[in-house]
Amino acid sequence: MQEDYPNREEERGLIQRFEDQLNQKNFSFFDVTELEVIIQFYLERLKYGTALKACRLAIEQYPFSQEISLLMAQCLIGKEDYKEAMRVIENAQNIHPNDVDLNTVKGTLYSFMGDYDKAIEILYSTLEFAEDKSEIYYNIGLTYQTNSKFREAIKVYKKAIEANINHESALYELAYCLDVLGELEGSVAYYQQFIDKDPYSCYAWYNLGIVYNKLEKYEEAVKAYDFAIVIDDTFSSAYFNLGNSYMALEKYPEALEAYKNTLSNEGPSAETNCCIGTAYERLEQYELAIKYYRKAAKADQFYEDAWYGVGCCLSHQEKYLEAIHFFNKALKLDPENGNYWQAVAEAEFKTGNVISAAESYQEAVFLEPNNLDLWLDWSFIYYEQGDMDRAIDLINKGLEESPDASELLYRMTVYQINAGRYKEAFTYLENALILDFENHEVLYEFFPKLETQKALFKIIEQYRKQD
Repeated sequence: MQEDYPNREEERGLIQRFEDQLNQKNFSFFDVTELEVIIQFYLERLKYGTALKACRLAIEQYPFSQEISLLMAQCLIGKEDYKEAMRVIENAQNIHPNDVDLNTVKGTLYSFMGDYDKAIEILYSTLEFAEDKSEIYYNIGLTYQTNSKFREAIKVYKKAIEANINHESALYELAYCLDVLGELEGSVAYYQQFIDKDPYSCYAWYNLGIVYNKLEKYEEAVKAYDFAIVIDDTFSSAYFNLGNSYMALEKYPEALEAYKNTLSNEGPSAETNCCIGTAYERLEQYELAIKYYRKAAKADQFYEDAWYGVGCCLSHQEKYLEAIHFFNKALKLDPENGNYWQAVAEAEFKTGNVISAAESYQEAVFLEPNNLDLWLDWSFIYYEQGDMDRAIDLINKGLEESPDASELLYRMTVYQINAGRYKEAFTYLENALILDFENHEVLYEFFPKLETQKALFKIIEQYRKQD
């Protein structure tokens, strides 16, 4: 950490000098390396407009820099100005005609513009003068994958892996394509062959772990990641994915250890800190969870899951007003996330803000109409207020989306009984029992009186005998 500190200070100084020049406070001269640092700084923060200003200044001073041209194209791609990005790349190619990076970006641009055949043609032409052919094959695979040609993508990803067995991204995307085609189970032997060739390849074990993880065989995934770590105890990606597998197995202390090993080998990142926060949250250690969620947000203020995590921990502590503040921060970054709207709705309801809760549930069901919990929780607001007609109306809308959801049918039974519509209630109850008999016990939560429970029990037993 101590060694990095002067670099961070130097970066801050560069950014300050550049912004002073933008605001016409003074004039500074920047060498090409400094301008690259400045552009990268804004690119990483998705500030494409400011990054482009730095690019234009750099191009004026260093018109023949291939690196600046690539960065400028990257900024324009971020702004989805593909035609201008293509112009920048082609101008640079006049000076550097056989540059692999320029040609690769050009192929990627054609892919972004939907001309997949042209993209693939350009990328294949790059192979003859590329030192690292695996990266070119990988980009060809991505182009096929973007065009939903998964079989072609699989063939090319395998070529990338043959050229470089340690190409982590190619191995991962290959697993994704096999998963899409439902062929992942049969591909275990393909990944196993790399281990047979080299049992001490940490990447071979690591990628076998990824396949097992995708197959939801988490115990096998843990074993594979463990082998990778035994071979290379600094393999941060293996530690991170080991943590994910332990999380899936609900072994949260083990997951914590794996994520913390990721930190010690890779350094802090928003994603890893957020995962540590989630593990502590599952262990109900909410203060520690908040600490790491805040670290994640500090590392990347646009990492919405970190703000959401803080909100969840505060909700667990029944600090609902504070939780709403953090949920809203997450929503500003990702307004189309149904989970965030649901969290806001629940917190608003807990604070007694019924109108705000209903509005949030409305947003949530628009985004996730098949989420049964949303219809159940939203209708419960009106049930608590004694407004059975509105509660029933919401369950009806939920049933339009999920007509075979026994949970909704049982809840409708509750609301119809409370509305005094016993004939309708019996019809819904019968349909619910047909779909999921065992789930009938949810009814008793709404009818604590012993007489009502006995009456329901008689009806349910009568149905059981008929069945």
